[in-house]
Amino acid sequence: MPELEQGLDALANETGFPGVVRVDIDGRVELAKAYGMTHRGLQVPNQIDTRFAIASGTKGPTALAVVSLIEDGALELSTTARSLLGSDLPLIDDDVTVEHLLSHRSGIGDYLDEDADYDMEDYVMTVPLHLLATPEDYLAVLDGFPQKFAPGSAFSYCNGGYVVLALIAERVGGRSYHDLVRSRVLEPAAMTGSDYLRSDELPGDAAVGYLDIEGASRSNVLHMPLRGVGDGGLYAQVADISALWSAFFAGRIVSPAWVAEMVRPRSEPPSESMRYGLGFWLHESTETVILIGGDAGVSFRTAHDPVANVTHTVISNSSYGAWPVTELLDKSLGM
Repeated sequence: MPELEQGLDALANETGFPGVVRVDIDGRVELAKAYGMTHRGLQVPNQIDTRFAIASGTKGPTALAVVSLIEDGALELSTTARSLLGSDLPLIDDDVTVEHLLSHRSGIGDYLDEDADYDMEDYVMTVPLHLLATPEDYLAVLDGFPQKFAPGSAFSYCNGGYVVLALIAERVGGRSYHDLVRSRVLEPAAMTGSDYLRSDELPGDAAVGYLDIEGASRSNVLHMPLRGVGDGGLYAQVADISALWSAFFAGRIVSPAWVAEMVRPRSEPPSESMRYGLGFWLHESTETVILIGGDAGVSFRTAHDPVANVTHTVISNSSYGAWPVTELLDKSLGM
């Protein structure tokens, strides 16, 4: 794909894009390329196998872990959050179900509300970040937010809902959330380069996230929890994202019947020009399935067309770097 590669090179040069790009067609890697720096201070370049945070892209694996527990009979879509939360998070409506949480139709108040008016550079967390490493730790930031609307009556993207799902999974699964995702999603998908890394001890092959503040190379270490759970926190190599799509649609993580259920549209939020299933964004008019993540020092988007068997993935260790690149790929690949 020399013409596309030339276009990517020009765009990366124009925008200063740091990150990785990969295109797969019919199971073949047609393009894979890295740009920019993993560590700007040490001038360490990004590589194809660098591990990057994928922010809310983590919601897909979280949803898959929860659905695999449903397949095992440990949960149902109709299971209420209250039945497992007990007296925790009392402002969550008693009628909120696992399905509501998976589809962003729970209406619960969000600890990190994306409808709020804040910038990536803002310090929005209300507790010291080093205290946030497990789902139980997040009870301190999830509490105190009233319901926005009755469960099931509307769509509202909710980060907190996926942390609640991590709590639920942990309480019924008998293992830590991170271990559940490893055993139920990462291992079946052969995502060997993926894991939940601590922000205070990133290994040498993991990219530092940068805030894109003009005239500065400030990292996101003071903006991110020590270790993400449910709504974010996964670090992945770009090859692992292709592996995830392959395993998902081959039925190696959950059954084909559940794959179909997860990509069945539940909502069509007008502000997004996309639909939503269970843990996955869906193209507004085609069969393409999408995962998106954006946070301080992170931007990520991957799109998979199961009909044409085409995948493209962009991961950037900057707050906004992925968006122009993924737009170019969408246009070039007709997705």
